[in-house]
Amino acid sequence: MIVFENHVMKNHSNMKVGGVAKRFIYIEDKNELKEVFDKYENIFLIGNGTNTLIDDEELDITFVSLKKLDKVEEVAEGLVRVEAGLDFNKLISFMNLNNYTGLENLAGIPGSVGGLVYMNGGAYGSEIFDCIKEIEIFDDNHEIRTLKRDEVGFSYRHTEIQAKKWVIISATFEFKRGFDLQKVIDIQALRESKQPLDKPNLGSTFKNPSGDFSARLISEAGLKGTKIGGAQVSEKHPNFIVNDGTATFKDILNILATVKSTIKEKYNIQLEEEIIILKNKSR
Repeated sequence: MIVFENHVMKNHSNMKVGGVAKRFIYIEDKNELKEVFDKYENIFLIGNGTNTLIDDEELDITFVSLKKLDKVEEVAEGLVRVEAGLDFNKLISFMNLNNYTGLENLAGIPGSVGGLVYMNGGAYGSEIFDCIKEIEIFDDNHEIRTLKRDEVGFSYRHTEIQAKKWVIISATFEFKRGFDLQKVIDIQALRESKQPLDKPNLGSTFKNPSGDFSARLISEAGLKGTKIGGAQVSEKHPNFIVNDGTATFKDILNILATVKSTIKEKYNIQLEEEIIILKNKSR
């Protein structure tokens, strides 16, 4: 493992906001997890930081990254084992090279495989659990074990992994042949046309309420372009909060609160964040 003390977290979040952490640890072998979790407290497992908002105060947290666990291999016909630290779009590239289909709708999501499994990430009617056969986890008893897909509770943008605070080590996917390259090209073009990818952001900020879309509600409520400090409700996609380069953690919290209170008042709908918000204990 590689350990850094007093580590600046700003560049570990796509929002480009973050304070100084007590320590940051890169895991190089899955068996190091037991040593880390036995030794340290206040551990937060961080993926690519694509949906994690980090407090910009001093953080009494030990961040753990599995980025160096990034192998992807075909273990049998149609079965692909992927370590949690692999960038998800490298998995899409592997599927293209090996003519596997099933996750094209998720192409362009800027996260790690472990991060997407953790929250059952998805897009355009597909979810990552659509193709999962089993996952390998480090559980709350500090043991490594494998769970079949039907042994894991999951739903829209949620898995029981979150509540039980398991660490995802790897996932084995079951694919069919027939990669749809045109679909990937179309979806990536759609993302570029509709999402503010030119500014720091954390992707979709709020989960869609049942039977509706957060972006539609936010737009209809007249919140597009609303700005607090350096944080703004995107003009391009109202379910994205963007950073103009000067936003503080407080600016972003305030704009989240403004959106939620406005939608609650206008439509009696309580929006729920899709992003992870990591606060200093003092707040």
